[in-house]
Amino acid sequence: MGTILVREETLEPTFLPPKLPHRTAELALLTRRYREALSKGVPFHLLLTGGVGSGKTALAKRLATDLERLGRIGPAPVKAVYINAWRRASDRTIVLDLLRAVDVSLPDRGYGLPEMLDVFEQGIRRHPRHHLVILDEASALVRQETKLVYLLSRSGEVGLGSISLLLIATEDLLPYLDPASRSSFGVTHRMALAPYDRAALTDILEARAEVALAPASYTDETLEQIARIAAPNGDARFAIELLSSAAHVAEEAGHRAISAEDIRAAKGSIYSTVTETQLEGLSVNALTVLLALTRTLKGKGSSVPSQKLRSAHSALLEEFEEDPISRTTFWRTLKELERDGLVTLDTGPSGASSSVAMDELPASYLGTLIEERLGHGRARKA
Repeated sequence: MGTILVREETLEPTFLPPKLPHRTAELALLTRRYREALSKGVPFHLLLTGGVGSGKTALAKRLATDLERLGRIGPAPVKAVYINAWRRASDRTIVLDLLRAVDVSLPDRGYGLPEMLDVFEQGIRRHPRHHLVILDEASALVRQETKLVYLLSRSGEVGLGSISLLLIATEDLLPYLDPASRSSFGVTHRMALAPYDRAALTDILEARAEVALAPASYTDETLEQIARIAAPNGDARFAIELLSSAAHVAEEAGHRAISAEDIRAAKGSIYSTVTETQLEGLSVNALTVLLALTRTLKGKGSSVPSQKLRSAHSALLEEFEEDPISRTTFWRTLKELERDGLVTLDTGPSGASSSVAMDELPASYLGTLIEERLGHGRARKA
C-alpha cells in the first residue's frame, strides 16, 4: 500500500461513488420520472446528453442502482442492463449482451438477429421483470441505422416485454432516428447535462480524495489547482485522472503529500500544451515573465500573487542586465501568456489579477527550457 493512494480503485472510471456531487437534482428528477411511469406499468425512454466528463454514465448507473434497490415498482421489479455501444457497436453484439442479462447464453456466431430476439423474448417470459436498458456511447450505434432503438423503445408492441431505454451520448441523437423511434422519446424525454464549473470540480475532487487518498496527503490548494486545470472543459473524468496521476508522481518521488509540482508533472505527462515550437514564438518579455513565474512557483505552491511576480520579474531583468518594463507592458505580456494557454489569471474583486498560475509542466523543467532559449539568444525581441 502506498503512502498516498489507499484506495486507488476509487479513482478508476468504472468506480461508482455513493453520492454524485452537483448531480443530485438531476438524479432526483430522473428517479421520480421513472418511478411514476413504472408504477403505472408504462416504460420511460430518455436521451441523456452532455460533454465528456459531465457525469452522464455515473448518473445513469446510479439511477439504475437506486431503481433496482427499490425492488418491485408497479407490476415488476427493475433489472438494469448497462451496455457500452461504442465497444458493441452492432445490433447483433448488443443483443448478445441482452441475452446474457436474461440468463441466456448463445454462441457469438450461428444465429441471426430475428432468432436472437426470439430467444430473448423466451428468456424474458421465464423471468418477468422490467428491464432498464442503458446504451452508453450510443452515437456509434445510432449512426449505423440501427433497428434496436425502435425494437427496444416499442418492446411491448413487438413482444419483447417491458423495457425502458436510456440512450447516452455527447450529442443530440434524435435527428438520426427514424420518426417512429423518435416519437418514443417525445419532446420532454431528454436531459442535457451542463459542464461542471470550477467550484463543482473542486467538490467532486474533494469527495473522491476523501475515499481514495490518505488524509494528510492533499490540501484544499491541491484540489483547487486540479479543478482549475480541468475547468475549461468542465471534465470531471480528466480531473479525477489528473488527481490519480499526481498521486502516483508524488509516491514515486517519495513524497508523503501531493505538491503543486507533482500536479504539473502529471499534467505534462497526460496532456501538455507547451511545445518547443510554442516557446520559439514567445517574445523576450514573455519568456522572462514566464521564467520569473517558474522560479517563484518552484516548490512554493500552485499560484503566486501578481504583484509578487512583477517584483520577481524586475529582479530577473536586473540579473540579466536588461532594462525594466512598464506596468502596462507587464500586464499585456501576462494577458498574451494567458491567451496562449501558458498561464492562468485569477481576477480579484477589483477587476485586477490577484494571482497567476502555471499548470502545464513542472516549474523547474519549464524554467530550464526557457533559460536555454534565453541563453542561446534565439528569442525574438518584443
